[in-house]
Amino acid sequence: MEPTNQKFLERVVSQKALQMGSSFSCQICVVGFLCGVCLTSLFLAVLTSVGTFGFTGISFSSLSMGNSPLNSSSEIINAITSSDYQSKVKETARWVDLKGREPESDDDERVSLLTEAWGALLADREPEESEFSKRFGLSKSSFPNTPHLENCKLSAQVNKRLDTRSGAGRFPPWTTWKGSLNMYPATETDENLRSFKDQPVSDGAYPPWIVGSDEENYPLTRKVQSDIWKHQHPVNCHDPNIKFLVADWEKLPGFGIGAQLAGMAGLLAIAINEKRVLVTGYFNRADHDGCKGINCNNLLLVENFLGTGRTVLTITAMLYFALWIIASRGSWSCYFFLETSQECRDRAFELITNKKAWEKGTIKGKDSYKSKEIWTAKVPRVWGDPWSYLQPTTDINGSLIAVHHKMDRRWWRAQAVRYLMRFQTEYTCGLLNVARHAAFGKEAAKMVLASIDRDWPKACSSKPCWTYIHIQPCLKFKPWVPRPLLSMHVRMGDKACEMKVVKFEEYMELAHRIQMHFPHLKNVWLSTEMQEVIDKTRSYPHWNFYYTNVTRQVGNVSMATYEASLGRKTSTNYPLVNFLMAVESDFFIGALGSTWCFLIDGMRNTGGKVMAGYLSVNKDRFW
Repeated sequence: MEPTNQKFLERVVSQKALQMGSSFSCQICVVGFLCGVCLTSLFLAVLTSVGTFGFTGISFSSLSMGNSPLNSSSEIINAITSSDYQSKVKETARWVDLKGREPESDDDERVSLLTEAWGALLADREPEESEFSKRFGLSKSSFPNTPHLENCKLSAQVNKRLDTRSGAGRFPPWTTWKGSLNMYPATETDENLRSFKDQPVSDGAYPPWIVGSDEENYPLTRKVQSDIWKHQHPVNCHDPNIKFLVADWEKLPGFGIGAQLAGMAGLLAIAINEKRVLVTGYFNRADHDGCKGINCNNLLLVENFLGTGRTVLTITAMLYFALWIIASRGSWSCYFFLETSQECRDRAFELITNKKAWEKGTIKGKDSYKSKEIWTAKVPRVWGDPWSYLQPTTDINGSLIAVHHKMDRRWWRAQAVRYLMRFQTEYTCGLLNVARHAAFGKEAAKMVLASIDRDWPKACSSKPCWTYIHIQPCLKFKPWVPRPLLSMHVRMGDKACEMKVVKFEEYMELAHRIQMHFPHLKNVWLSTEMQEVIDKTRSYPHWNFYYTNVTRQVGNVSMATYEASLGRKTSTNYPLVNFLMAVESDFFIGALGSTWCFLIDGMRNTGGKVMAGYLSVNKDRFW
């Protein structure tokens, strides 16, 4: 049925086509747009003023088009800020009299100095050499490198290269060296090296975001991830045969990040079944100050729409467009790489304004499908039914579950979420750095100091001991964490309306079961919204508990109310940090009735940890 002009208008303005614009041309576009608004307001003020007027205390702040990775770090964990450094670290060298102190005091002072110096690297702006020397009394080359922090900028550059087709639509260099070696420049004399790096890459290469062998992941994981990437990154996005599905992330009140991911997994299944490229739109949880940027694609889209001359815009519609532009910072690209190429996104946003494209079915939106079609989407059968031979790895009440009625959905959601989270952005990487430093920074400093000259830092006062203090450059090795590490997600509160919640003591019983097989296990990364759970950790002095420093629930309130009290930025950032830490842990204990635990398990089973298993506290249900 042909849509009316009114419905067409509503459909157009409801598609919040978002991308964190960072190009120079984008900045010019935005600055020009804002300057035009300011000049217009000034002109009207001149016309309507009777007497003279003046401007007092007006200041203009620069509009950042990128994502600062650590804007919200102080809200997530107990991080050390620049002001902390200035109050804790004197401008004179603190190590001058270390040699005359007691050994224990000496060690504590050295650990404190090294931990704070490493923390300086986590500021929004890394200090210059002169600023660093003034703050710590030592040059950067006097400090050893960080084992627990990741070089987020370099990591993002490498991942961008691995997620982008090269010239002439060639496949990304998935078969070249891992980590920063992938960016190694071949000189003119390195003929063999240049020949190797310039040769085309086979389409049969496996994606670099999958760790481990086929046996260490869900069946066909490496092939499925490769096929999804190729489906979402066609060589020519302007091919008339390419169709699109443009959809915002779910934003109904009360929907958590887990539900949003589950909904987008259903839309990705629909896109693959209908041979469409999925293009995600507005992600409300990224609509906060930590995710900065205005998307120039939206400004151009408005211009194109106004230029069609086919629809008369009402004042309401124009206001809708204005609100749309303001909200354009809310994009999945704040946290993870986007699901398709920028070329395909541009093409999809262009087709949004094309009425014939909607009529022909070249483009569809989320409202083209019923809610049930999305949440219970048919699992793609492109790869057969690999879920039918999943190995039993889930432990419930001491027994392994071999077969259940949602094995296909479990397998598919794991694949979909793994793809959507395949590469972290610099912002997300920065959040994890801050969390690791707050939790493990002192331990890392003690470990490093035990392996270097006992006279540090005095031995490095006259000559550099290291080339440069920096975050580890080799991306082949993941940042250090104390291992073995057990992740535990304790879900309580309003979850009681969906499943039977259990006490923290039952989680710890399962932890003791694992410890019987691995006696050296004592480290727990704990994620929970309940303060009473944190308080109960004091009853287990032989375990090391790590957790984010965030305000937690006291009493029983709804999750929506709790998240609102934290604010959008904190209520999004800290769960994602916990999620990714759980994925990288050696063991996991959770509740099968929790969608969040369901998705963590899926990410682990596509991240080389399928044989680590999953211990659930639920004894009365299975999803």
